[in-house]
Amino acid sequence: MLHDKCGVIGIWNGPDAAHLAYAGLYAIQHRGQESAGIAVSDGNHIRIHKGMGKVVDVFNADILKHQLTGNYAIGHTRYSTSGGSHDVNAQPLHAHLAVGEVAIAHNGQITNASKLQRELGDQGAIFQTSSDTEIIFHLMANHAHKDFMERLLHALQFIQGAFSLVVLHKDHLVGVRDPDGFRPLCIGRKDDAYMLASETCALDLIGARFIRDVEPGEVVVIDRNGLTSHRAFPKKEKDHFCVFELIYFSRPDSLFHGRSILGIRTALGRRLAEEAPAPTAEVVINAPDSSNAAALGYAAATGLPYELGMIRNHYIGRTFIEPAQSIRDWRARIKYNPVRGVVEGKSVVLVDDSIVRGTTSRRLVRILREYGAKEIHMRIGSPIFKNPCYYGIDTPDYDQLIGHRLETAERITDYVEADSVAYLSHEGLKAVMREHAGMDSYCDACFSGRYPVPVEGVSATQ
Repeated sequence: MLHDKCGVIGIWNGPDAAHLAYAGLYAIQHRGQESAGIAVSDGNHIRIHKGMGKVVDVFNADILKHQLTGNYAIGHTRYSTSGGSHDVNAQPLHAHLAVGEVAIAHNGQITNASKLQRELGDQGAIFQTSSDTEIIFHLMANHAHKDFMERLLHALQFIQGAFSLVVLHKDHLVGVRDPDGFRPLCIGRKDDAYMLASETCALDLIGARFIRDVEPGEVVVIDRNGLTSHRAFPKKEKDHFCVFELIYFSRPDSLFHGRSILGIRTALGRRLAEEAPAPTAEVVINAPDSSNAAALGYAAATGLPYELGMIRNHYIGRTFIEPAQSIRDWRARIKYNPVRGVVEGKSVVLVDDSIVRGTTSRRLVRILREYGAKEIHMRIGSPIFKNPCYYGIDTPDYDQLIGHRLETAERITDYVEADSVAYLSHEGLKAVMREHAGMDSYCDACFSGRYPVPVEGVSATQ
């Protein structure tokens, strides 16, 4: 399974801002489960509470009511890609600068972080965390200008890669997207309060109205003057929004530029059915839960029945005791269980959004056969996943990616022990994104190996 780095939320002029941030973080919990945090300002001082674990583990009613008072807040839920999984790296990060207290929450990954850390270290900077986000504080501290926004805009000129940021300073809430627009960030409003969030589903839970997405390279400032927009970077010819956000990460009830992610995924399934039918198939099932929509689209396009052929256990803790060899494929069984009446004696199409390492796919195929599936045809709603992500998604190295090691669908079929495996083509992905997401350009480095922003030690095309 892949993990997005994190989700962010921002609240401006919201009564009980911490409670609103808490609710928003609940909605985007899927973007990171390692740590959670909220920073709140009363207009003068910032208070912060964060810790390891999910949102429900970190906060309680007393903390929200008595420790986090104020009308301005930012929040963060994290899965580490840069820096380890330690409480010191939990966000938002907080610093006392010459311009006052500042808190930052970051979704993405700064690709020139190592270079900047070395340079700042040579100048005397002492880092308190191993998070790339801390670099922004040191860059702000290095600038002599007394204005908060001047310092922030100065710092942004030095960083590269993927960064959707929410920044809190006194009664200022700032939202930033990198010039390529890798990661999402949207704007909402409820009465006199403004919200920033990684996904629109967070606005829905709060009861806010979606206004628009923050544009790539845009800095939005929300203060007593309302919302103002600044262009922090030269406009690029092409955007590079992460296409895997639409295939897998974002919640299906969220919107992308006002378009339904559920609708985009359903369209991917329809296109997949056109490109890769399974002539002997009798039923379509999905690997829960991210591929539900693609499976629905595949079934609709083929006329095959869609059934809940596999049930997912949602109550798995961080750790569990594995019974050595006593139960075959335990790691798959504890998470997924087939419905015998759906798959027994049937030729099954198993739709998934991707195959990363291949180990889970092989376990699922074995379990389906044990439950009596006659044939298993895997259909994948994206091209072959061949390359690591360096823009904010936790992915394995090349040698652990089955698409890099085996390269072809035929060899992957043998590895996962299915009767056939077929993937959506690059052309099919492009057609769906153009028609249903309104995108002619996006980042597909995980499929193509074309990295649009330089990464230390990685060539533009591997």
